[in-house]
Amino acid sequence: MQFLSDNAAPVHPRLWEAMRAADATDAPYDGDALSARLDDAMGALFGTECAVLWVATGTAANCLALGPMCPPHGGVVCHREAHIEMDEGGAPGFYLHGAKLLLADGEHAKITPEGIAAVIDPIRDDVHQVQPHAISITQASEYGCCYRPDELAAIGELAKQRGLKLHMDGARFGNAAAFLGEGAASAAGVGHVDALSFGFVKNGGMNAEAVVFFDPELADQARYRRKRAGHLQSKGRYLAAQVLAMLDGDLWLENAAAANEAARALGGAAGERLLHPVEANEVFLRCTAGEREALRTKGFGFYDWGADAARFVSAWNADQQAARQLADAIADL
Repeated sequence: MQFLSDNAAPVHPRLWEAMRAADATDAPYDGDALSARLDDAMGALFGTECAVLWVATGTAANCLALGPMCPPHGGVVCHREAHIEMDEGGAPGFYLHGAKLLLADGEHAKITPEGIAAVIDPIRDDVHQVQPHAISITQASEYGCCYRPDELAAIGELAKQRGLKLHMDGARFGNAAAFLGEGAASAAGVGHVDALSFGFVKNGGMNAEAVVFFDPELADQARYRRKRAGHLQSKGRYLAAQVLAMLDGDLWLENAAAANEAARALGGAAGERLLHPVEANEVFLRCTAGEREALRTKGFGFYDWGADAARFVSAWNADQQAARQLADAIADL
């Protein structure tokens, strides 16, 4: 009864089948038939022209998306608890050759135009200060909360006015889209967002993520950056196969909806313990050390979240019965 992380979940069987089907001689790197299908497949999903690069990790996806947006002397505005700030080991600075993250505040790990302006407005336009070049938002956020279409539009409008590029970290994009229920393009802020890191590993994939450039010109530079960073895999068809399998029949959305359903069961039982609304597949609740031990004694796995809280994450293969049992155990605390 594990609710540690969606990264701990197994690979979906349909992806194994897709990789087995791809196990034949084809052109190396991204010159294979499957990689050649990615632009059109994503274009059909989002209803707009796309240029798509596969990579093996979310960290690489984020950094390779941001690289063409921000020069080494520039800055990227993000939430102070964003994954690129808190959980990527300084990779943005490494991949962007020293570019700085400019940290904004916001409720539930989401940023707003006002929060962004509070960071960038005091920056003088001179060589002594790091100038902003891009904004990065996370859908769903680090606390499992989702940007609505109007929120994305407002941030996109600010980015346009200030001449900034806009990136979306979509490690749990599927969970956000499943919650919002308005289609992939709406959840991705198509028309406002320049690049999306479309996460699959947390949603049933093995080692394939996609960088979706809605501004295809950015992809031209990113291809060189991917090679230089060591992420142009010689047998990339196996990554392309995973991405296409996830898109086929909206498996990505089906998996995410199953994970969200389990999280809703936990959130419904948590009551006033909840620290953040349950909108995707993460649940954060107030929980003492003794209460956490009591839950672990009953066989539930999860992570402590500081001294007085816990985080529960449901995955695509969540056992709904186990989720109900955990919900009952939380209600009994």
